[in-house]
Amino acid sequence: MEVTADILIILFLVATAAGFIDAMAGGGGMLTVPALLAVGVPPTQALATNKLQGTFGSFSASWYFVRRGVIRLNDIKVYILWTFVGAALGAELVQVIDVNVLTSLIPALLIAISLYFLFAPKTKVHEGKPRHSDSLLAFLVGGGVGFYDGFFGPGTGSIFTVCFVALANMSIVDATARTKVLNFTSNLAALVFFIVAGLPIWKIGLTMALGNFLGARMGAKMVITKGSKWIRPMVIVMSMLIAAKLLVEQHPQWWRSIF
Repeated sequence: MEVTADILIILFLVATAAGFIDAMAGGGGMLTVPALLAVGVPPTQALATNKLQGTFGSFSASWYFVRRGVIRLNDIKVYILWTFVGAALGAELVQVIDVNVLTSLIPALLIAISLYFLFAPKTKVHEGKPRHSDSLLAFLVGGGVGFYDGFFGPGTGSIFTVCFVALANMSIVDATARTKVLNFTSNLAALVFFIVAGLPIWKIGLTMALGNFLGARMGAKMVITKGSKWIRPMVIVMSMLIAAKLLVEQHPQWWRSIF
């Protein structure tokens, strides 16, 4: 497809906004995937190109959290391993899994996440004692959510975050930092399979990657400076928006009958 300078500029700006949102609450793909489809990128290549640019953004946020000492990679190496394995399996097995059955459950899950953050007690400033062993959490959260991100993906950041807050008893800032590292891991694992298949459009993907990188850096800084004051509302809003978008796509007749 022909890519003009105007299109690249628009996609760069969209990716910058998406990177900022994604670093704080997840859901940046709600902006980037529709933008790619709108400029004429075929669906499969749009998903692959989105993984390419999203990998740079999640790396940017992850690196910022590591440099600021919010998280140490050595402390979550088992999570990284299981997330990579899960995402690789998801990307490989997507062709034989009935995704429609699973995706029908995602809106309900995202609405539940929104309600959890909306009505749960005020998020802790510091971590508490985990409810389960670290190795079990690494397998269940890292492997499970990583697998989901490998074959589908919407709301991955929100799902990671609520798992760490609810199951690992973490503060929302620490949960968000860990989320971005594992989101980068799952993005990278899935991207490898897309690259092998020759799907990403590199000119578009790298242009958007620069914007996503810059936006994610700003979003990560906002997480540290503003903490739960901004993150909780962002997670609630983005989870609800993603759920609404998926419901519209799955049941368009409902919305036509209402409007």
